[in-house]
Amino acid sequence: MTHMNQTHAVRTKRKSVYLVEGLCCADEQRVIEKRLRTIDGIESYSFNLVAKKLYVTHSLDDAEIPMILKDAGFSACPLTAGRSRATGGNDDKEALRGTALGPLLRRHSETIGALVLTALGIGLDWQGGTPIAIVRSVLALAIGYGGWKTLKKAIAALKTFTFDMNVLMSSAVTGAAALGKWNEAAAVIALYALSQLLEEVSMARTRRAISSLLESAPRTVSVLRQGREAVIELDELEAGDRLKVRPGEKIAADGTVARGESTVNESAITGEALPVYKSEGARVYAGTINERGMLEISVERTGDDTTMARIIHLVEQAQSERAPAQRFIDRFASIYSPAILALAVAIACVPPLLVHAEFTLWFYRALVLLVIACPCALVISTPVSIISGLTAAARSGILIKGGKFLEASASIRALAFDKTGTLTYGTPTVTDLYTTNGLASDELVKLAALGEQHSEHVLADAIMRKAAAMHITIESEPTDAFEAFPGKGIAMTIASASYAVGSRAFLRERGIAVQADAEARLDHFEREGKTVIVVADRERVLGAIAVADRIRSESREAIEHLRAHSGIEQTILLSGDNQSSAERVAHLLGIDHAMGGLLPEQKVEAVKRLREHYNRGHVAMVGDGINDAPALASASIGIAMGMNGSDVAMETSDIVLMHNDLRALALLVAIGKRTMRILKQNIAIALCTKAIFLLLAVLGMATLWMAVVADDGVTLIVVANSFRLLSLSRARTRLRFQ
Repeated sequence: MTHMNQTHAVRTKRKSVYLVEGLCCADEQRVIEKRLRTIDGIESYSFNLVAKKLYVTHSLDDAEIPMILKDAGFSACPLTAGRSRATGGNDDKEALRGTALGPLLRRHSETIGALVLTALGIGLDWQGGTPIAIVRSVLALAIGYGGWKTLKKAIAALKTFTFDMNVLMSSAVTGAAALGKWNEAAAVIALYALSQLLEEVSMARTRRAISSLLESAPRTVSVLRQGREAVIELDELEAGDRLKVRPGEKIAADGTVARGESTVNESAITGEALPVYKSEGARVYAGTINERGMLEISVERTGDDTTMARIIHLVEQAQSERAPAQRFIDRFASIYSPAILALAVAIACVPPLLVHAEFTLWFYRALVLLVIACPCALVISTPVSIISGLTAAARSGILIKGGKFLEASASIRALAFDKTGTLTYGTPTVTDLYTTNGLASDELVKLAALGEQHSEHVLADAIMRKAAAMHITIESEPTDAFEAFPGKGIAMTIASASYAVGSRAFLRERGIAVQADAEARLDHFEREGKTVIVVADRERVLGAIAVADRIRSESREAIEHLRAHSGIEQTILLSGDNQSSAERVAHLLGIDHAMGGLLPEQKVEAVKRLREHYNRGHVAMVGDGINDAPALASASIGIAMGMNGSDVAMETSDIVLMHNDLRALALLVAIGKRTMRILKQNIAIALCTKAIFLLLAVLGMATLWMAVVADDGVTLIVVANSFRLLSLSRARTRLRFQ
């Protein structure tokens, strides 16, 4: 062991992904986890139970982890990262094809054999005339052929002191055979194997729905290099390349249209089926489809940096994140299985010992109890519901980064909004120019543009566009000193003269007085709901630029729908713009409260106060900019506008709206509520069925084959019930919840 530890110490740690065959529930996952904890060289690991993937950070040889899993009763194959997530690697494609019916049946050939042998054995027994030794041999062969994997997993589970469903099922089959009930023992193991097959077929549908994102980019692309068209592998594509996309082809990278015009189907990104018109300067995304015209695209992001790759990464992360309900069920199941085993032992032993009841009768009832009590339906009820809900949301362009956020979205009580870029289009334009002391309008715009030229704020963009429209050139204008104050303004020195560009509050902080006539004009602009950028020198205001933004056409409808149908108790607008502008927008949209003039840290404080007020509910924050990131992080649920939102906001948020349509908020809440309703239905179905058949088992009114049919039937029912979430679409959901 010392030698092994030293060997591992000098090896480079790396991350590997394995596809684990035969993994069906959290009980079996715990068996693997307990085994992995004992291995030197494994730093961390995580599971995606639905996709049957194991992610390991380790310093072992590639062949060691599959051997460890084999000892635990599972087979595993590595999924290499040979291609990016955006392209869909060969291994992931193989994993996806492996969910087809043909490969599934080949992997479960033991199930088919067990069913055939069981039917043959029972048929020979019922027919009569066949020697009992032959009948039992056929049934024993069925038990061995169909149950050796279950027994192997049971032994591995017992080694880690885990009493999972494999232990319960193996105990029941062994006990039935010991009682001479070979027909029932074979029927139990064959039906159990069949249920595993049907369950995997059902879960494969979920995996295919999720993994279809991997089909979103071509393998080869056409690029223009040195004036000539060349076909290259997608992995060779680089930022700066000129990508040529013909009608009907998929766009392979994020970029900007450099030449041509067309309509592009962006449903893979946004969930919207309607095509979007694209012309020179428009942004396009990997995984979308060029429909009509020829496009030449200047490539900006490739491989794992594309929007599609980030979407796939978020979906993969979301599948691994467990919701609170799922964690509770997993903890419950870890206690439930050994408790049931203890109860079965008590049923088998206590009546014969206390009242001299017939041992074989009560032993048989205990075996029935073991089969009925298998927690398969209960354990799978939560993850399959959560994953189906996450998938339904992703199909509609709503990326939820984990089950806990999907669960939380069902109980949002307060919703805070940023204004610019969230409730408005985020492309404000200059509406008014005000100057004093004889300053020319172009000089005012030039000073403001010199201050804002390095800013990424939308107000700075409006000023720069105004400067361009007035043919003002600022590139050759040097600034001797420059200092930015985020959320406030800019101070700069030009030719030994000091200037300040920002809000009135920023000027007051710097001791610059605002003249009475200027104060009146600025008040007038703000009463009109406009944002004012003031330009001043060291002593006085030189002028002001009024900027206004257009409210999104769907914002009011979204707010009304949220209040009427989603159970939202309070809406609040948190804006960095002035109070008058914030109140005007809030009034137009029907938002309850508005707070203007907020710095990023003040938005955080406002969100924290909301959380304190709604201590038993969830507070969501919707934003798009870098300055919204702290508030998004401090909310119970941070929701980012994805298509135009900053990378920081998308990374900080818990949910991303890829289509920038605020009406998706109502859809998000609807999916969350429906997911939780179906999850509760599944748990109720599983528990009620267990309770009924447990009572029947104790009363001697249930048989082994009835028990396995009941357990496996309930498993299939909860899986099928969860699949109702996969059929959700934006239009159907909107109609359903109006």
